[in-house]
Amino acid sequence: MMNRRLYFMLPNVASAEKTAKDLTQAGIEDKRIHFMARPGTHLGTLDEAGYRIRSDLLRGIEVGMISGGLFGLMIGIVLYALRPAGIVLEPLAILAIALFFALFGAWSSNMMGVALPNVQLSQFEEEIDLGKVLLIVDVPRNRVAEVHALMGRTHPEANARGIEPAHPAFS
Repeated sequence: MMNRRLYFMLPNVASAEKTAKDLTQAGIEDKRIHFMARPGTHLGTLDEAGYRIRSDLLRGIEVGMISGGLFGLMIGIVLYALRPAGIVLEPLAILAIALFFALFGAWSSNMMGVALPNVQLSQFEEEIDLGKVLLIVDVPRNRVAEVHALMGRTHPEANARGIEPAHPAFS
């Protein structure tokens, strides 16, 4: 099941604490609610966004797996067609080669993705540097409208800043 990642800009930590409480009371799990603030800001009991959110880890894995798999598929097809040194490959071997390169691509891109900042979050940097707090909440698609309504009703100070179209539920 795919979640939607919602972004809200809050004016300060006090507002963030009230928002977290209201979201958990509405049935949103704590592990789905994250905050980003200026370095050195004390968030108290709030869950600060970790490396999986702050980095391009998932995007890196995705790109690496796709490009590695396609590269492996091409190598497998070339080896199958050319039969170097008389090696005869079964068609299933092509898939095995593609799978190996897909996994290798995911692993190697994972190493790079962890080191790269999440490009989606760059749009919020200026406001965070000014002392605002970014709320990042992952909710099932069928609860997006409910969360937006809750935020509008109980936290008019929160500025809705977008929805990431699809986000894996396991992250």
